[in-house]
Amino acid sequence: MSSLPQWPSRTRRGACVSAMQWTRAGILAGAVMAAIAANARAQEMVTLAEAMARARSATPAARALASASAEADARVGEARAGYLPRIDLREMVQRGDQPVFVFSSLLSQRRFAAANFAVAQLNAPSPLTNIRTSLSVEQSIFDGGLTRLAVQGAELSRDIAAAERVGATQDLALAAAQAFVRVLQLEAADRANGAALAAAHSDLERARARRDAGMVTDADVLAVDVHLADVRQRQIATAGDLAVGRMQLADSLGLPLEAPLTLVRPVALPPVPDENALLRDALVARADRQQADLRVSLAENARRAAQARFVPAAAVQAEWEFNGSSWNAQRSSWVFGAQVQVNLFAGFGDAARLAGARHAESRAAAEREQVDRRIEMDVRAAVARLAAARAREEAGRAALSQSRESQRIVRDRYESGLATVTDVLRAAEAALDAESRASAAEMDVILEAVALERARGRL
Repeated sequence: MSSLPQWPSRTRRGACVSAMQWTRAGILAGAVMAAIAANARAQEMVTLAEAMARARSATPAARALASASAEADARVGEARAGYLPRIDLREMVQRGDQPVFVFSSLLSQRRFAAANFAVAQLNAPSPLTNIRTSLSVEQSIFDGGLTRLAVQGAELSRDIAAAERVGATQDLALAAAQAFVRVLQLEAADRANGAALAAAHSDLERARARRDAGMVTDADVLAVDVHLADVRQRQIATAGDLAVGRMQLADSLGLPLEAPLTLVRPVALPPVPDENALLRDALVARADRQQADLRVSLAENARRAAQARFVPAAAVQAEWEFNGSSWNAQRSSWVFGAQVQVNLFAGFGDAARLAGARHAESRAAAEREQVDRRIEMDVRAAVARLAAARAREEAGRAALSQSRESQRIVRDRYESGLATVTDVLRAAEAALDAESRASAAEMDVILEAVALERARGRL
């Protein structure tokens, strides 16, 4: 006879339950780690340099700038067409009894006869159909350099568009860097708020323990509760700002607004070069300085074009015609000629155009001088702001270390009954503010370094 099944002892049951709990905990931990790993793989790691490069090339604004540059390049080909002959093919079908039309059409068709000289026939001809096919060619021989100047002007406009594209893409990169640094700053603030929230919970437990021991009153607990609620509000506000900042960053990179991004904090920045060297570099590399030079050349080109309108122009033309009452009965003819055109008087319009071109040339030179002054101001101001940001960063780190140490000391004194809850809350607020200022100063250094690169035209 088989024995009855024996239940495990209490010790064995406890061991089984414990093993099952550890197994479930292991499975749960594995699932959590797998989810974290999958989420990390789904997120795209982005550095500051990659963000700026993407803003310069992969956004709708960058594509629009590229199209504008290509459009200006196409204008050069349009201007160069003035060197080549103009060839037109025309096909025309006409019918009528207008006397001049009938007379000239009969001559063109080479069918004019003596009977057509009759006065009645000349005054009231029968309706006539004329089918005219013509091929005309016109070639400019000399136009006072207008075509050459038009090509040069188009090339200068193309170069201006290219320089504008460089400056505009650098602005896009700067905007992306600002959005990038903004997200980094908000992430740091979110972490600081999380740490402050944990510290506030710890202070609340400490205040409750001292109240339960009869060492303080409920006022201390309520004060810490109020502080805890304030920290929660800060955390909620920062989380909302962070969500908006992430969307703005994705938009500046041309990505979907909900794209998951993991930002890589920049490494230590190199020291700032000599200010005068930066200024010399900016006068060569800045896109707006290049545009100013090109606009001076373009204004000079426009002045020369206005002068060229006073010079005679010459061209040759040739035309082949085929006329007939039907396509099968067409007869051919041709004409060849040359034309010289001299501008004797145009109501003083050409003189006014030349005067305006000279004033535009003077304006372009003055604007270039103004650009030089603005570049110098931008570079020197960027250097000063970067130096101030680095000084704030050093001061912020020192203040953060001191505020944390002060908070630790105040907490110890509160435990010993030597400090009030007001001292604890004041120390907590000071530590949170110091961490916020230190993080902001650190991000300012990164942003001001990028702004300096933009000021020198090397972004």
